[in-house]
Amino acid sequence: MFVLEYKLRGKPSQYQAIDEAIRTVQFVRNKCLRYWEDNKGVGQKDVYKYVTQLRSEYPFVQDLNSTACQQACERTWTAILRFYNNCQNQIAGKKGYPKYSKRTHSVEFKKSGWKLNRNSKRITFTDGKNLGELKLIGSRDLFYFQEWQIQRIRIVKRADGYYCQLMLKLDARDITPQLESTGHCLGLDLGLKYLYADSNGNTVEPPKYYRKAEKRLHKLNRRKSKKFKRGQKQSNNYKKASQKYAKGHLKVSRQREEFAKKLALRLIQSNDLIAQEDLKVKNLVRNRKLAKSINDAGWSQLRKWIEYFGIKYGRLTIAINPAYTSQECFNCGRLIQKSLSVRTHVCLCGYIEDRDKMVALNILEKIWVYRAYPIIEKMGLKPRPLAIAEGGFIQVSEKQLNR
Repeated sequence: MFVLEYKLRGKPSQYQAIDEAIRTVQFVRNKCLRYWEDNKGVGQKDVYKYVTQLRSEYPFVQDLNSTACQQACERTWTAILRFYNNCQNQIAGKKGYPKYSKRTHSVEFKKSGWKLNRNSKRITFTDGKNLGELKLIGSRDLFYFQEWQIQRIRIVKRADGYYCQLMLKLDARDITPQLESTGHCLGLDLGLKYLYADSNGNTVEPPKYYRKAEKRLHKLNRRKSKKFKRGQKQSNNYKKASQKYAKGHLKVSRQREEFAKKLALRLIQSNDLIAQEDLKVKNLVRNRKLAKSINDAGWSQLRKWIEYFGIKYGRLTIAINPAYTSQECFNCGRLIQKSLSVRTHVCLCGYIEDRDKMVALNILEKIWVYRAYPIIEKMGLKPRPLAIAEGGFIQVSEKQLNR
């Protein structure tokens, strides 16, 4: 799937209709989950038939397009199926029991319920919710693709407005020119002192967008809290303050995402192979003292975009198990136990290096042990030559690191 996103511009009445459609999707989803809980042994077909029953029973569900109701049912069944699979595979810990949706932010249409006008750059929704015609704001030309390629249309509500996502049946690799081979391989170590340190000795400082915006966000949150009235209908001033607070968080998340995207593209364009740590961020954020810094660093976003651009431009990306990469000496292989506060690796063999840079070298070295070796040979890359100096020390020149 290839997703194009445009901002929607319309009247306040149309925005209210979108909100009503989103609430209806949430209602259908929760009703399907309740039906599954109350009736043991029901399957996918039974849940789909129940949606038809809801449409005949509730007029506001009947007003919503039938494909949007089907999509709400699909979301419920996907959660149920994931729970079944986790139980069957005996996944450790919680199995992910389906939960009721409290904050739904999107409604999705399939092949019906909408009509796209590519000349005037507008989209018209034709269901009973009276969404009407909305203008699409975006830089991408609508004639960039064929109309039959549109598989689904999704309306997403965010703090700064409403967006329309066009999901196309299109492979990004078919429309992307392939990059020339550079012959370079790179190992990456993700951290908090540096966002990443690579095997060439380069480092990138973490931007810390949330830390910089934290004071402003706390101020907006206090303003919102002062306007909150417990047990009463909230005023328009509270809604405005809440929206400003949400916009502040949205800005931080967008800054982090765009920074990771640019960084990942630069790495992919300059290297044929990138080896990175296979970090379990979900487990790492359980540390109370480091959770905020880990989330602010955006390791998952960086890895996601590196893997995406790797597929798009035909580059090889490998996730390496990070076990013992910070303890094992790159020079002699001896294990040197050190705590997280020790940032410099000092070995008995005389090898002294920054901890993060040495981890990046160890990660790159592990590539040749993994099954990726035949793939690397086909790409024309060769293992890094290591020169044995006097005393048994391994010395690596800059040219050898860059290959």
